[in-house]
Amino acid sequence: MAMRVNPTRMELTRLKKRLRTATRGHKLLKDKRDEMVRRFMIYIRRDKELREQVEAKLTAAMGRFGIASARMGAGEVAEALLVPARKAEVETGTKNIMSVNVPTIKYVGETKDAALPYGFAFTSSELDGAVLDLAAVLPQLIELAEVEKTCNMLADEIEKTRRRVNALEHVMIPEMTENIRFITMKLEENERGNLNRLMKVKEMMTEQEA
Repeated sequence: MAMRVNPTRMELTRLKKRLRTATRGHKLLKDKRDEMVRRFMIYIRRDKELREQVEAKLTAAMGRFGIASARMGAGEVAEALLVPARKAEVETGTKNIMSVNVPTIKYVGETKDAALPYGFAFTSSELDGAVLDLAAVLPQLIELAEVEKTCNMLADEIEKTRRRVNALEHVMIPEMTENIRFITMKLEENERGNLNRLMKVKEMMTEQEA
């Protein structure tokens, strides 16, 4: 249904310009949405890969902690781990993906094998293995956090873009098209009416001259 618009040539010109702008914007937003979806799928695959790796390593480390706790006792395990094995240093920043500023988190701590923070006299080898496993999985945990946050932000932006595309495609563009058709019909009707009046005036003038 056409909106209440003035059926004038000026309004018709304005609506045609708006329609051209909306059509270009619709195409650009669709292209943006499609590219974001493509990149989103890349991050989703990376997220799945990282999560499977991290979960497998954490499961193995927790199993070793369980064995160490059974052999040494929970209190002794907690006491052995009071001092951290190494510093966990990260660099944070942002990067732009299709106008979305997503966070970057990079592990910059030590990458060599962690030095164990306790002596070996009263600890088990399972505890050693568990600590080393957790130290090794830390960079992947940090990358997983970055990837998952990126996925969440891209998903939100994709949804916003999808709503804009749908609003243009199903509401604004059809509405403007209908208004242009309505104004065009009104102008043509007015032109026909004016033409008829002119013809009648001409006929009357001709009759008077006769």
